[in-house]
Amino acid sequence: MKKRNQVWIAFCSAFPYTVPIFAGFLFLGIAYGIYMNSLGFNAVYPIMMSLIIFAGSMEFVAAHLLLVAFNPINALFLTLMVNARHLFYGISMLDKYKKTGKKKFYLIYGLCDESFSINYTVDVPMNVDKGWFMFFVTLLNHSYWVIGAAIGGIFGSLVQFNTEGLDFVMTALFVVIFIEQWMKEKKHHSSLAGLGLSTVSLIIFGGNNFIIPAMLAILGILTVLRRPLEKVEVTV
Repeated sequence: MKKRNQVWIAFCSAFPYTVPIFAGFLFLGIAYGIYMNSLGFNAVYPIMMSLIIFAGSMEFVAAHLLLVAFNPINALFLTLMVNARHLFYGISMLDKYKKTGKKKFYLIYGLCDESFSINYTVDVPMNVDKGWFMFFVTLLNHSYWVIGAAIGGIFGSLVQFNTEGLDFVMTALFVVIFIEQWMKEKKHHSSLAGLGLSTVSLIIFGGNNFIIPAMLAILGILTVLRRPLEKVEVTV
């Protein structure tokens, strides 16, 4: 009985922190579900992809990958590039996830930007089990995305309306991510390098083949110039 109380207290403590995430995930998940339906996929696809993949921006990209010729190498590199930041999230959470028992496996699996920001920064109250708190933050955020995708997938299949231009939601998503990153940066060397190298790759390789060369070029340039850029930031 005592353990049940601890679990319930952890859930009640975690839920308020996830309410803002609920609003964003629900709307974006609905857009994703409708977008998948507009591409010809029934509701099962966005529901299962949101449940299993659980990587918002990559799920939009995966929708396109399902429509083109099978290219696992391209998909692998694209996935690594889009979600490479999770490597750093995982390293940062090593201490946080200690002594969480079997919950650690789901905490690792369900780690996303929003769950990371909450679990890493929030000071869990003394009377709340830390492992269960982080578990419910992760589970709630995951469920919000799945619910949104399910609503969008089912709604899109039942209601017929003009979805022309809906595929722009993926472009808009990455534009918003870029703008947020731009606003966080004190210096914009990495952002400008990304824009410049992407433009050059677009000109050289064309619209259908520029993504992988651009990402490899960005990774290479930023790796080579990492220390000089860090020195510039320190001196400024």
